[in-house]
Amino acid sequence: MNVSEMKYMPGVAQIRNMSTDELRTNFLIERAFAPEEINLYVLDLDRAIVGGVMPLHEPLELEAPPAIAEQSFNARRELGILNIGPGSGAIELEGTRYALGKLDMMYAGRGTGALRFSSDDAALPARFYLVSYPAHAQHPLQVIRAGDAEAAELGTAENANRRRLAKYIHPAALPTSQLVMGVTELHSGSVWNTMPAHTHQRRTEIYLYFDIPENAVVFHLMGEPQETRSLVVRDGQIALSPSWSIHAGCGTANYRFCWAMGGENQVFSDMQGVDMSLIR
Repeated sequence: MNVSEMKYMPGVAQIRNMSTDELRTNFLIERAFAPEEINLYVLDLDRAIVGGVMPLHEPLELEAPPAIAEQSFNARRELGILNIGPGSGAIELEGTRYALGKLDMMYAGRGTGALRFSSDDAALPARFYLVSYPAHAQHPLQVIRAGDAEAAELGTAENANRRRLAKYIHPAALPTSQLVMGVTELHSGSVWNTMPAHTHQRRTEIYLYFDIPENAVVFHLMGEPQETRSLVVRDGQIALSPSWSIHAGCGTANYRFCWAMGGENQVFSDMQGVDMSLIR
């Protein structure tokens, strides 16, 4: 079953007086993954689409949501797909089966045909995370294995932010129209991500938090640097970051998150850092 929803982002001035519920409604996707469903959220953040696919016993086929007015999902779009597990699965395209283990990723470019998602074991299903942006050109499909992603170790134990940042979809690895995507993993004993904080004036960023222990949460920081707000995030939930918002988080335990960006510039280091003394 395919379910889609259109989400319109409030402006920077509006969030200053928002309640907790209002912030969560506008900037947090709480239900991305549900058994035997494809859940899609069409955003007016650079016309992104995000969502989740969780097949069990039968394959699920990705359909174009009404908001894009196309016969097929990838008619004018590119798509990044990450399997966040716990089990392995596959994506079928025109009779070819692409196996994706946990933390493997696929890039499906503009013009890609109908995609069908399946889990190898319904008792231990795959969970496919989807991020899509409009594409002006057609680029080839590629599968990026977890072990092949460009990785770097960042942070220190003293600052509780030791983490492994893996770039999967980025200009040095494969051509895309605007999508950039990767996974960051916090080491045991570390809980902070993306500090010092920054914004992206030329693109938006989206965080999917996952592998958060059952009784743990992440406090995701957002808002203007001097008008910060927070969202309490649990496993499998998605935080949306407009270009004017910082995006950082601190967990009650270590965790993983998938970061994805789209917009005017694909250069990874294109960001506006915020001095810690200015954050309020």
